[in-house]
Amino acid sequence: MPDDRELSDTRSGGRLLGDQVPGLAAVDELVVSRQSETLDSDDVLARKPFGFLFWFACGWVGLVVLAAVLANVLPLPNPNFQNYNALNAPPNMHHLLGTDDLGRDLLSRLIFGARVSLVVGFVSVAFGMLIGGTLGLISGYKGGRLDVALNAGSFVLLAFPAIVAVIAIVAFWGQSLFKITVILGVAVVPLLFRVVRASSLSFANRDFVIAARTMGATSARIVFREILPNVVPVAITFGLITVAGVIVIEGTLAFLGLSVALPTPSWGNLIAEGTSNGALSTNVYIMLWPVISMFLLLLSINLIGDRLRQRFDIREGLL
Repeated sequence: MPDDRELSDTRSGGRLLGDQVPGLAAVDELVVSRQSETLDSDDVLARKPFGFLFWFACGWVGLVVLAAVLANVLPLPNPNFQNYNALNAPPNMHHLLGTDDLGRDLLSRLIFGARVSLVVGFVSVAFGMLIGGTLGLISGYKGGRLDVALNAGSFVLLAFPAIVAVIAIVAFWGQSLFKITVILGVAVVPLLFRVVRASSLSFANRDFVIAARTMGATSARIVFREILPNVVPVAITFGLITVAGVIVIEGTLAFLGLSVALPTPSWGNLIAEGTSNGALSTNVYIMLWPVISMFLLLLSINLIGDRLRQRFDIREGLL
């Protein structure tokens, strides 16, 4: 057993070797310092609050959702009621956001129109996540021919312009809210599939998955009990960003006259009405309020998704 003198000589020899090799000691010190900085920054960022903008975005999204859900019980006039005594009225005590060229209350139409955007955005993404997310989980875990086939299918679907396909199918099938929601839900399936698949692949060979497989756990348990909880944060954050994109697509369809049929209000329909037949020059409020509302909603959803991504991905990103 070496005594203290031999250990001291060994340490001194190591220091001499480090001194003889240029930069070796400096590299060791840099590695140690960067590791400590990473751990310190990890602790700081893990404790970092969401911030004012995040909670403001959550508040705006919550307000829009609450107003849309309670639209029938709020003291609002019928969104399709035409008051010919108040055509193109500016904001006033009786009509807080003014009226359109047919005398319809813009606040009422804005709140009822939010239902279409919210239903199309969130329901279609939930539908796409149910199908694409499930296939992505299975494909990322199982691999093999199934993964090759599903991966190739997603490439084929993504290669085709989604907006062109959506416009063609809506024009052929119909313009009801249900049909538009289903069409857009199917359109986002390959996109959500690829995101969930990529995330599943990163966890399929982790130690805890290998341990569960070694202990005899079934594939279904491994997928839904081990991999799924780790994939959910990524799926939620990317799903929120997808919601914003789907709402924009619905607005584009409405602008082309392919969204829900009039007189059902939607934010896209309101924007289209505000820019048609010279209405913008006579009453800018028809288009102004839905544009502001849609801008704030999309900005809020993107802020929420981005902040959640930072919160959930921070530890893995620092490794």
